[in-house]
Amino acid sequence: MIATRPAEALPPYQFAWARRAVLLMDIVESVRLIEEDEVGTISRWRDFVEFVKREVVEPRKGRLVKHTGDGMLIDFDDVRSAVSAALAIQQAGARRNASLPVSRQIHLRMGLELADVIVDLQDVLGHGVNLAARLMSLAGPGEIVVSQHVREGLTPSLDADIEDLGDCFVRHVAQPIRAYRIRPPGPRPEVSPLASSDDLVPTVAVVPFTPLQLEEDDHGVIGEAMVEEIIRRMSQSSDLNLISRLSTTAFSGRDATVAEVGAHLRADYVLSGRYSSDGQRVRLSAKLEETRSGRIVWAEEFKDNVSAILNGEQDLIEALIARVFAAMTMRELQRARSQPLPTLRSYTLLMGAINLMHRLSLPDFERAQRLLQEVIDRGGRRPIPMAWLALWHVLRVQQGWSGDPRQDSYLALECTKRALDADPDCSLALAIHGLVHTSLLNRLDIALESYEGALNANPSNPLAWLLKGTLHAFRSEGKLAVEHTARARKLTPLHPFHYFYDSLSATACAAAGEYEEAVKLAERSLRSNRKHTSTWRALTVAQWRLGQQEDARQSVRELMKLQPSLTVSGWLRNSPAAPYPIGRETAEVMRLAGVPE
Repeated sequence: MIATRPAEALPPYQFAWARRAVLLMDIVESVRLIEEDEVGTISRWRDFVEFVKREVVEPRKGRLVKHTGDGMLIDFDDVRSAVSAALAIQQAGARRNASLPVSRQIHLRMGLELADVIVDLQDVLGHGVNLAARLMSLAGPGEIVVSQHVREGLTPSLDADIEDLGDCFVRHVAQPIRAYRIRPPGPRPEVSPLASSDDLVPTVAVVPFTPLQLEEDDHGVIGEAMVEEIIRRMSQSSDLNLISRLSTTAFSGRDATVAEVGAHLRADYVLSGRYSSDGQRVRLSAKLEETRSGRIVWAEEFKDNVSAILNGEQDLIEALIARVFAAMTMRELQRARSQPLPTLRSYTLLMGAINLMHRLSLPDFERAQRLLQEVIDRGGRRPIPMAWLALWHVLRVQQGWSGDPRQDSYLALECTKRALDADPDCSLALAIHGLVHTSLLNRLDIALESYEGALNANPSNPLAWLLKGTLHAFRSEGKLAVEHTARARKLTPLHPFHYFYDSLSATACAAAGEYEEAVKLAERSLRSNRKHTSTWRALTVAQWRLGQQEDARQSVRELMKLQPSLTVSGWLRNSPAAPYPIGRETAEVMRLAGVPE
């Protein structure tokens, strides 16, 4: 508990310590609201602040310490008054929103802490105020999050409906905060989220491809066939939102600008193309444009046989889609690295974070964590960024960058728990929850259950197939390991982080005794990313078993450059494969190839 200091007299020029319930709140997406309707938003906010002061705070003997263009700081003598006020403010805001379009509604998020703070006539200062701000960052639109100190002063079902969020880690606070979400007592009100998880991925519109010159035997059929297949293939990806074919057809034959297409379809990118054909061959000039700036972020020319396109062969389509994904990823990565965080969209932050994390360069890796945390702070309970943050902690331990592997293991597990609390059927969260139990906690039974849950939720989740295959590799079940990892690669022929899939597939092949294939996959993975330590271990084992001892020793030298603290005993202590034949074999090969005992 926080030590209590007695309140003191408060001359105008002095301050005093006092135990106060500090309520902090801000407007969700205030920048967007003001940008879209500056006068209206500010006017409604000022009116609401006056209402809160007069009708909510003063009757409960609180004090509106200060307010800004998008937030308020209020303090109260006791917890119950503060909670009553917070609930009343949210209910009053909901009533006012009811008469407004969704895009103009003002949604608040709140944090409440009970602590000894410094009080003067103009402000409230101290660690307790900072904690209230951190608790607020855990709240979603229309939510109130409180601390353990506040929770202790409440009677469940009478004062509020209370939900335990567990230990939550927030920025600039070393130790976790036990946090709780509160709602009005009685039936839970349904709060419509301000934004769905859709804004964590960009939206793409593929507009009809137009012929440079309409041939007599074409009638636009070739362009239609290409667009249909592109949309079909891209719509299978969870990494973007795709505008429907019926919607984009409306722009066929229209001379619309990319900005107009983006505005009408609410798309972030537009993919278009012009083609020509001599009846045998087709030449396509495609480009990807950013709707906000009108900038062409990618353009390329493709050639193929007309018969191949009309028969549904994939070479041209796969190549085009791969280039589009790569261009969007690099554009969002460039934006994430060059612009300040508050100006960036959530999907930019998430795409940038995933890309930087998989580069396995320590400065980029640390930047990835900051980007993921920003997405989480904005989005509250969204499962996807929480799942990716869990993977970040796993990779941190696996790469040997963690100063406290036990702490990172705990944080990874907390991230997946929070993700699954938000969405128990989130396939990505279930897959990474399994990875945490595989790689960090050595609980392969729980991991297998999580992987199977991920595949029940989404049978086409390539990461779940990949990780489940790796689990079988750790258990020396080589045949299953190869089958599952091969299926994962088949589902991700154009994955931007294919090195990861090749790397774990090499481990599976080594477990199955398919050493030549393991070497091929490991070397292909290393061509894309030479910093993944797991790849070097798999390559070492495969080379040694093939009689390529000197190559294996060189692989170990490369591994030790990346992970200089690696020892055989340390690896055995932490590896989930240690109790199985593949683990003992790997340890023996590493020892013979030069890893210190």
